[in-house]
Amino acid sequence: MVTLTESFQIPTRSCPVADSARHVIIWIKIVNVNEFQELAKQALPKIYYDFYSGGAEDQHTLKENVEAFTRIMFRPRVLVDVSKIDTSTRILGYPISSPIMIAPAAMHMLAHPEGETAAAKAAAACNTIMIVSFMASCTIEEVASSCNTVKFLQIYVYKQREVTAQMVKRAEKAGFKAIVLTVDVPKLGRREADIKNKLISPKLKNFEGLFSTELRPSEGSGMEAVASRGLDASFSWKDIEWLRSITKLQILVKGILTREDALKAVEAGVDGIVVSNHGARQLDYSPATITVLEEVVHVVGRRIPVLLEGGIRRGTDVFKALALGAKAVLIGRPVVYGLVAKGEDGVKKVIDMLKNEFELTMALSGCPTIHDITRNHMDQIVNVNEFQEMAKRALPKMYYDYFNGGAEDEHTVKENVEAFHRIM
Repeated sequence: MVTLTESFQIPTRSCPVADSARHVIIWIKIVNVNEFQELAKQALPKIYYDFYSGGAEDQHTLKENVEAFTRIMFRPRVLVDVSKIDTSTRILGYPISSPIMIAPAAMHMLAHPEGETAAAKAAAACNTIMIVSFMASCTIEEVASSCNTVKFLQIYVYKQREVTAQMVKRAEKAGFKAIVLTVDVPKLGRREADIKNKLISPKLKNFEGLFSTELRPSEGSGMEAVASRGLDASFSWKDIEWLRSITKLQILVKGILTREDALKAVEAGVDGIVVSNHGARQLDYSPATITVLEEVVHVVGRRIPVLLEGGIRRGTDVFKALALGAKAVLIGRPVVYGLVAKGEDGVKKVIDMLKNEFELTMALSGCPTIHDITRNHMDQIVNVNEFQEMAKRALPKMYYDYFNGGAEDEHTVKENVEAFHRIM
């Protein structure tokens, strides 16, 4: 059991929300993944719920991660034999039952007393891959021994490189199959709910003897203080070679949002890319991940797999991501909300719901297998505004500015559009 400060108390009930007849009824009536979030909001202390659900600053990207999917429409094909649907695929050579994997998320024990071991068991039951967080409540060895599912370890690079190196070596020894290097956190994003709640980082067993995570800053959150003390902001592309030198495991980079960085990742020799904005917890007003997926896929081609994290709440979202080139998707918050609801069974239900919705979407779109899902199953242009973005990327700046610009401060250019937004 992890020792925590008084700001964090591990749930002691086996099923945090299943302790009343009302919650049992709610559990039975859950019909989609979004409803797990509402259940978690009712069940968790506010400090925990805010930690899991919150994003950076104005939380624009947090909303956009989900809403961007709603603007993508289907082009379904009919009169296709879909009597047998096969959702299975392979990631880095490992077979999984569907392209839905568990994303790294910190401190699962705040959601359920079994923490990451419960999520890992659910991954095993659903025959999928779990990426275990560097900031997990359970140790690497505890998660490894809990079940036989394929596991990857997500890492940060610390100023004290030995902290990261020791975690990588332990993962390799414990049978983990890959390392997922998070590259979008040179500093921690401004998560205002955590600051208001005076969030204190707990003591985590993985770091015992290596690094203290129990910090009590006079200002800001404890998580921000830990990040400032630990994270190596100087880590750069050339340092991928250092990581490669300490492990034989395959390496993916997580946090890519541009074609330029995707190309650098390929040139650095990594084995996979995760398109991610860190669950919208880092730089607010960074793009929704689904909106930049295609540009990353185009530059990468078929050289390495591209995965997508961020905003997945429906099986239709999974289909859209695959149609735009992703090999699989990662789900983070839905897994945590499933843990809150009913531990391992809650996570299984979350994954099964998404898989069943995905299978239905495949059937209704005329795709009996993963390989049948193509870009042609999506609208080419989601809305007129996207033409402008395409033109901006394609034209020399001189030409784009000529077509797009207005007079002086360009106030009227903006107002011509924004005035419509004020009409209700």
